[in-house]
Parts: sequence; structure tokens; C-alpha cells
Amino acid sequence: MGSGWRRTKRIISAAFRPVRGRDLSLHAAAITFYGAIAVVPVALLAIWLTSLVAGADRVRRLTSYAVEALPTAIGTPRAVAALVDAGVELTPVLALASLLPASLYGEGLRRAFVSVAAPGTDEHLVGWRGRLLLMPLLAPAPALLLAILLALPLTTRLVRQGGWAGALGVVLSFLAVWLVLTPVLLWVFRVVGPASPDWLSTLAIGSFTAANLSGFLHGFVLFASLPLDLGVPFGGFDEIGAGVAVLLWLYLFHVIVLAGYSATLALSGWRARRQG
Repeated sequence: MGSGWRRTKRIISAAFRPVRGRDLSLHAAAITFYGAIAVVPVALLAIWLTSLVAGADRVRRLTSYAVEALPTAIGTPRAVAALVDAGVELTPVLALASLLPASLYGEGLRRAFVSVAAPGTDEHLVGWRGRLLLMPLLAPAPALLLAILLALPLTTRLVRQGGWAGALGVVLSFLAVWLVLTPVLLWVFRVVGPASPDWLSTLAIGSFTAANLSGFLHGFVLFASLPLDLGVPFGGFDEIGAGVAVLLWLYLFHVIVLAGYSATLALSGWRARRQG
């Protein structure tokens, strides 16, 4: 038991070695700032591209299952419905205008990853590198989003039934989001990041990180269903409280992403030393 605990501590220590001595919270907060700007444009572009492939009516019909199943405590269904309507009605001009704020997410990720993988280096055009390297993810966005949307009728029906059927619905929803996030993180860790860890390390840790993020996102849905008065700390302004809550969860989301990237670099470096 003692040797197993020491081995676990060594593994955890090695995984976080790339971020040791750096302010992980500050870097996660920086990505969250960029992400707060980019999250709506990214979602609009993904929905618009999916509607071009699958049709606007089909996207509206499939997303309606999620809108009906989401908790109403902080107005999540109303926000999602408005986002879907705006996405399917996006024009090419508005889509082009959304590209710039959407690309800021890549800049935030690249800047944080550079500070983790290559501290002290002065990479030229780091922001534009991150923006351009993230944009190819828009190509598979319709397929990835459709994979989640097509699972919604089944998962939401099971969740409404409750009991073991509801548990199965949550598991299937978790698996769908996990499978969709895995290739996204593979691209982010391997291409958007400056270090280019080996593919096996990226696949192992990227998939594990995607599983954690999938569980985390489902945890946010559970949090949104709790009868909390989020406006109390802000003088009764519920909208401000809900916005701060979303930003907090987005911040924790990026803490997990940075931890996963750090573990990927550690495993890739260990494999390189072992093979050498």
C-alpha cells in the first residue's frame, strides 16, 4: 500500500513538472479571458457549418432535445435556443466577421502552452500562430457536432425515464462528448501547442483529459439544476451571478486542459529519454 502510494505521488509529480514554478491559475485565467471572447463566435460558426451540411431544420430539431432537457435554474435553455437560432441564421458576411474573435481562442491556448513548454523563449507572432493553427478545427466541426446532436434524442429520452435508464442516458451522453473532445484535444496538444509531443503520449493523455472534461461539462449541467440564488453576492443581479458562474466553470475547464497538456509533455519526454 505504501509503495503504491509513493509510486502514485511520483507519477503525479512528474506529470506536473512542466508547470512547476509557473502560475497555472494565472495561465488558465488568461485562456479563460480569450475563451470568453471566442466561445460564442466558435459556437455560431460550428452551428452554421453544421446547418449547411445537415440542414437548418434538422439542427433545430436535434438541438430542441437538449433545450428541453437542460435545467432552467440559470436560464440555460433560453440561452442555448437563442444561440442555435443565431447560428443557423448566420450569413456568410457575419460568419466571416466571427472568424476573428473565434480565432482568439487559439491565441490564448498558444500563449499559455508556450509559457509551459518553452518558458523564457520569445516566439515571434505567437498570437497569429495560435489563431491560424486552431482554424483547421472548423473543418471537422459539422461532423463532431452532428455526432453529439444525433445522440441527443436517445440520451434525453433515457434521462427523462429516470432510474437505471436515466443513468444509462448519462453514460451514453458522457461517451459521446468524450469521443468528440478526444480528436479536438489531440489537435490542440499536438499542433496548437509548440512542443509537438509524440502521438502515443498525446493520444493517451489527450483521451484521458477529454474524459475528465466530459465529466466536468456534465457536472456543470448538474450545477445549473441546483436551486442556487447566484445573484446574492452581486446585489440580487441574477444575470451577473450566472455570468460569473459560467466564467468560473470555464476557468476550471482550462485548468484541466493545462494540466493535461503538462502531463502530455511529461509523458512524451519520459518516452523520449527511455527510447534514447
